[in-house]
Amino acid sequence: MLTRFMARLAFSFGVALMAFPGHATAEITVMISGGFSLAYQEVLPEFERDTGIAVTTLSGSSQGAGPKTIRSQLERGVHADVVILSREGLDELVAAGRIVGGSDTELARVPLAAAVRQGSPKPDISSVDALKRSLLHARTVSMPESTSGQFLKNVVFPRLGIADKVSLKVVPRGIDSTSMLAAGGSDLALGPVSELVNQPNVELVGPLPEDVQLVQVFTAAIVNTSRHPDEAKRLTEFLASDHTTAAIKKAGMEPVSNRRMR
Repeated sequence: MLTRFMARLAFSFGVALMAFPGHATAEITVMISGGFSLAYQEVLPEFERDTGIAVTTLSGSSQGAGPKTIRSQLERGVHADVVILSREGLDELVAAGRIVGGSDTELARVPLAAAVRQGSPKPDISSVDALKRSLLHARTVSMPESTSGQFLKNVVFPRLGIADKVSLKVVPRGIDSTSMLAAGGSDLALGPVSELVNQPNVELVGPLPEDVQLVQVFTAAIVNTSRHPDEAKRLTEFLASDHTTAAIKKAGMEPVSNRRMR
């Protein structure tokens, strides 16, 4: 009798755990770059609460040559089920055979912009010529070495004829650039709008002129070594749903209307 009672009790307890929303059915790991981080962090608690899936979050840059890039970390064997990064960085992972085919889902678009330390005069960046003058006038310009930094350093600055005339500080992440700006280490920070808003002691100037603009598309995808691909898919679908629209707009980005790609 006691054995039968204990068996029934164990079964009932298991059913109760399965029904309880806070019970984690699995744990997945996300590796994310800075551009989508603000929106992601705002909506993640809702996903965990509603699904019972626990999420561990790691950070890495979309592109670059250092050990902190998402590609470099995956190559070293750092585990991730989902990656969220710029389309340019994701294309590199696809080419390297690290992404589940057809799992990439575009989430948001974001333009490049400039920011200053809070309370500082805002420079004129309303035209290409005005931006050029402001860059040359700045004591130091900071920006991340990832997708946006590569575009500015390798394409825009040479096009403007100022590649060797700007006092430039390239740092690993966007958060490093804004931290430097807030601390007085630079006069102007460049990068995606989503990495320049809602940062302490940092004030957005505005987007860069259209002729020197790069609109990045941040994209989620499932890593082909994922231990929980079904749960990873649930997360990418959640991030591409209306649940994230308000958070995406709050971070200065535009939701992608048809987010599922290929």
